[in-house]
Amino acid sequence: MDNKPLLQSILDDALKIIRNPVGFYRDMAKTGGFADPLIFVVVMAAVTGLLVAILSLLHLGMAGAAGVGIGAVIIFPLMAIIGSFIAAGILFVIWKLMGSNESFETAYRCVAYAAAIYPVTALLGIIPYVGSVIGVVWGMYLMIVASIEVHQIRSQTAWTVFAVLGVILVITNISSEMASRRMATHLDEMGVNMEELEQMSPEEAAKAVGEFLKGFENATREQQQAE
Repeated sequence: MDNKPLLQSILDDALKIIRNPVGFYRDMAKTGGFADPLIFVVVMAAVTGLLVAILSLLHLGMAGAAGVGIGAVIIFPLMAIIGSFIAAGILFVIWKLMGSNESFETAYRCVAYAAAIYPVTALLGIIPYVGSVIGVVWGMYLMIVASIEVHQIRSQTAWTVFAVLGVILVITNISSEMASRRMATHLDEMGVNMEELEQMSPEEAAKAVGEFLKGFENATREQQQAE
């Protein structure tokens, strides 16, 4: 980052990644320590957590279905920090196999600055499955750009590798979101039933819980068969 105020520098970097990723990665410093990219990840994740918390309060998207609260502002940065290092480690190996001579620090920087898209994909998450799919496709595109501009990987190789990886991640994310939405629906139903359970006798409550669990088990089995 330059001599501008920290938040202004972070905002400028985020906008450049979104508007001109080729130019950003072409000019990105490959070294300089982990502090700047790590701070960038934390800020982007905190903004995303705040958006998710607001969406949860408005009962919009997966955030609303999952009942995520203001705790997302703390949880998201922690998850993002851990996830960024894991993703960088995986991509470091992939880039090495593709012929890159860059260090792990450079790989981490490529991954960390891609966090600029987190807030946008969180907003797109209002529309079922759209946010997760666009997030994967956009993220893979940024890694293709990073491969070409930072790691000097051949364009055809980069597009092929990350296109395959993207397809796998899209399928995985859609399946995970389907499972999450199904679970959220059943938990909401359970929440409503809890009020009714308080008015029941112990025998009636036990029977109601048994029916709920049986229905949840059947729904899960049907979904597994459909997949």
